[in-house]
Amino acid sequence: SQQIQFADDMQEFTKFPTKTGRRSLSRSISQSSTDSYSSAASYTDSSDDEVSPREKQQTNSKGSSNFCVKNIKQAEFGRREIEIAEQDMSALISLRKRAQGEKPLAGAKIVGCTHITAQTAVSGCLFGGLGALPSPANSKDAPVLSGVAVFAWKGESEDDFWWCIDRCVNVDGWQANMILDDGGDLTHWVYKKYPSVFKKIRGIVEESVTGVHRLYQLSKAGKLCVPAMNVNDSVTKQKFDNLYCCRESILDGLKRTTDVMFGGKQVVVCGYGEVGKGCCAALKALGAIVYVTEIDPICALQACMDGFRVVKLSEVIRQVDVVITCTGNKNVVTREHLDRMKNSCIVCNMGHSNTEIDVTSLRTPELTWERVRSQVDHVIWPDGKRVVLLAEGRLLNLSCSTVPTFVLSITATTQALALIELYNAPEGRYKQDVYLLPKKMDEYVASLHLPSFDAHLTELTDDQAKYLGLNKNGPFKPNYY
Repeated sequence: SQQIQFADDMQEFTKFPTKTGRRSLSRSISQSSTDSYSSAASYTDSSDDEVSPREKQQTNSKGSSNFCVKNIKQAEFGRREIEIAEQDMSALISLRKRAQGEKPLAGAKIVGCTHITAQTAVSGCLFGGLGALPSPANSKDAPVLSGVAVFAWKGESEDDFWWCIDRCVNVDGWQANMILDDGGDLTHWVYKKYPSVFKKIRGIVEESVTGVHRLYQLSKAGKLCVPAMNVNDSVTKQKFDNLYCCRESILDGLKRTTDVMFGGKQVVVCGYGEVGKGCCAALKALGAIVYVTEIDPICALQACMDGFRVVKLSEVIRQVDVVITCTGNKNVVTREHLDRMKNSCIVCNMGHSNTEIDVTSLRTPELTWERVRSQVDHVIWPDGKRVVLLAEGRLLNLSCSTVPTFVLSITATTQALALIELYNAPEGRYKQDVYLLPKKMDEYVASLHLPSFDAHLTELTDDQAKYLGLNKNGPFKPNYY
């Protein structure tokens, strides 16, 4: 995989630039790249002769080379980042202290595919503290997890991504018995390439809309031969990772990459699920004029009641300044939409992976690509029109900014409890199907995070609990909530 070294000299951009002087580059830098990227599409930047991490020979401080990251020399910096993250992940640390004596994950061999950050490094250390055996991990962005074999780096190509997953699964003398997934890619790979391993998995924990959808498809087809836990639809994950997190990180990502001022800007948000709700609330608060697209009449009605106009994307595509996808679907923004956008329209994805924006359709000879800054590309049409594409269609907040540590603490705690539940469940409790995290555990995750706010819960009296038909210690919500 090649990457681009950007020239230090300042580039001056006119509104309708000519194409003279642009050098051609035949490879994209991102995880969403493909080897078929047309050599006719061009960048202004000079190419980078940096060696692919797959070709580097690296060893860590313990002499092990069972990993593949961009630069192992950054491990000490990563350790400091982890220590900072731990300060706002007190609930995760509390869970580790409460459960480490019991070692509820003793013997668990967990293989994971998620976004590896300093925060997920803290959760990786948690699994080890709960007894899980050292295991590989893969992702699209990567510091180093302590005690875990990591195969990941920021800027992976598509081929790199699947190579990293295979290196995590195909390990001599080590076979996973638990899967921790984010998007279903790892589950899909093991199911397709290693069916004998898949049949011996004791449980799958999935945290994304798309990954859960793929699990339900397997279940419906009768091909899911292991129990799976749908963490995405747990209340703590839905509200915090999707709603509250995106409400903050959408602005962070857009400001860091484009310096855009939102007041008066026309923005269309595709999808009004929890992520869309968070994005719309943040944009509206800063004075943006927000439109919403939806397929679901219930979500559409919610958008109307929240003061947003629900439209078809084709109705507003010529006039909007920013397009944000939040659906978890594919090809939400097509080449036809991109062709009709106005000059300088910003396009980004807050939904899933790199499937929502049809970036592949932009890899054509008549279009020119200019790298303006890290994670920001100008795609230039023959008439000089520019569309500003962020992170090449990958997740904006994970590629261009950060996700609040507190939110990731909630998600990681939920994942840990789901792993513990599936791994220790007696035979017969969970069949070959997809399950929601029990509400008792969902509420336990929330209770672990309340001390951060010095919050004090009111306790039901025996008479009140009897009147409501509840146990005074919970769960307080039905499973379908």
